[in-house]
Amino acid sequence: MHLTPEKNARRIRRAGITAGGFRRGVFCLPVLPSYVLSHQWLRELRRGGQRLIVAVHFRIPDDETVQVGHYSNSGAEMTAAEAVSVILHAEDPRGYEIVVPRSIAPTELHRIRHVRQVAGWRYHPDSHGRRPCACPACLGRGEFKAADLRRRYSDDPPIPTKPQLLEQLRNAADDDDVIVALYDLGRRSRGDVVDVAHLVDHPNPEIRSALAWALHRYRGTEPRQLLTRLASDPDPEVRNAATKRR
Repeated sequence: MHLTPEKNARRIRRAGITAGGFRRGVFCLPVLPSYVLSHQWLRELRRGGQRLIVAVHFRIPDDETVQVGHYSNSGAEMTAAEAVSVILHAEDPRGYEIVVPRSIAPTELHRIRHVRQVAGWRYHPDSHGRRPCACPACLGRGEFKAADLRRRYSDDPPIPTKPQLLEQLRNAADDDDVIVALYDLGRRSRGDVVDVAHLVDHPNPEIRSALAWALHRYRGTEPRQLLTRLASDPDPEVRNAATKRR
């Protein structure tokens, strides 16, 4: 059984399941006696922003070679029947997955059905009851309650609001304060670029570099013109910051 966003269902009925992912295959699990274990990846998949997941059932020969293992390792090659046995007899089958190293043809499909959207685990199988990690690698922007989790569990102080950052920029005691304000502005949604445009001719190249970093998040003609100017700056670090897309 393969879990996928509902929007893919029509294409899958017509053309089958395309092999993809970093391991170039179709990720799936056998239909186990436990509904929760069979659909254990559902909540984790929904973290990517998909609102509705469906289950695609398909059949492959028992003797076909697949990979099976916990997601934290590369897995082992064996037949499909042996892979099912590994998961059925695992001490803790949470986090296991099977990878079929090819696409699944439409003729191999059995059915596509809607499933309950609350089964499974998020982050990792033992995450329930533990403090979640709020770093950007573990908690991406737009995930369910991401902003609330960052406020509650992040070890870093919250980024000041844009008005606070502009006030910090105007009242900066030294160049370091200006640089910090610019980098923080580059992590927030921006407004009028006129607030920072005057820094394009600042004598400190570190400030011009920080300005270029922030300007990539602005929209419109004027930010692009400022980046074009900084792209021909005498300082190589400034030029690099101006031309490197974020």
